[in-house]
Amino acid sequence: MTFRLSTFFGAPHWPTVLLTYAIGGAGGMLARALHLPLPMLLGSLLAVGAAAIGGLRPMGRLPQAPQMFRMIFVPLIGVAIGGSARPEILEEAPRWLPSLAALCLFVPLVHWLGYRLIVATGRTDRRTAFYGTAPGGLVETVQMGEEAGADVQMLTMLQFLRLILTIVLVPVAFSWMEGHAVGSAGGVAVAGSPLGVADAAILAAAAVLGAVIGVRLRLPAGHVLGPVVLSAAAHMAGWTEAVPPRWMLAAAQVVIGTSLGVRFAGMPKGRILVALRLALMNAAVSIGGAVLFAAALAPVAGEPVRGVFLAFAPGGLVEMGLIALGLKMSILYVTAHHLLRIILAVSAARVFGRRVG
Repeated sequence: MTFRLSTFFGAPHWPTVLLTYAIGGAGGMLARALHLPLPMLLGSLLAVGAAAIGGLRPMGRLPQAPQMFRMIFVPLIGVAIGGSARPEILEEAPRWLPSLAALCLFVPLVHWLGYRLIVATGRTDRRTAFYGTAPGGLVETVQMGEEAGADVQMLTMLQFLRLILTIVLVPVAFSWMEGHAVGSAGGVAVAGSPLGVADAAILAAAAVLGAVIGVRLRLPAGHVLGPVVLSAAAHMAGWTEAVPPRWMLAAAQVVIGTSLGVRFAGMPKGRILVALRLALMNAAVSIGGAVLFAAALAPVAGEPVRGVFLAFAPGGLVEMGLIALGLKMSILYVTAHHLLRIILAVSAARVFGRRVG
């Protein structure tokens, strides 16, 4: 049976969709009650993911969450990230150059090490291992791997699990270091002035126009980058000091977490376990490498070790941005590095993928 990305999508059954989001919301609330890190995101992801893997069929169907909902809410996170921009950021940006340059070494290095480690297990072919260990560009690398003849089901699981493991492990590590849950109390604490009518109009315009421009220009993670840029410009120009309210960010986290959790629906449990073991090995390489680079670069980057580590950790741009918001770090520093990471990962996969196999 041929596995295609379209397996994850299709015409939604709306009662099932509503029940799926209810499961995600309940998981987020439970995670918040347990004081877990990033509770609304991780709680919804784990609850819906467990339901999908367990074969739960609400109303006779597997859990469903249309990806268009995620695309609606993701620009909201971009607006929140851009809301941290202030004029003084222009003075700080030149200090990022050493760590941005180091990222150009980090990305191909961890990709090569992860690839060699996965190939050595003999559990998957070289093409699947190569595209499955790319530290960024989930959609792009899966598409390239499919065109190259990789095992798309295993490749998709490796990339999703790379993302999910990083999203789970990084906040847990930060919670351990901080001594308290990261982004607890229902979401992410974002500083800003109260949201008025004019502020809401400006932020809505930044979200909608930014997403449209970013996608039309085919920017990396354009649906996030566009809103980040327009929101940052509006805040630096002094047009607004407001950011999206906490409840709205919490809702966005539930939508994003649920959309990740449903990706496990219909996948054979045996293959998930194999992919999980391989993804854990790859995560150990990439996260361990991020720790080493962060320790070496922090003195010259002008950022704390935890900030550099978060900038190098190969999770999703949106999810790592949420952690940066929760820890009140230099959010634009983290975002800039993740954008470059995605560009480098996709470019390396495109250039060297032809030689693999």
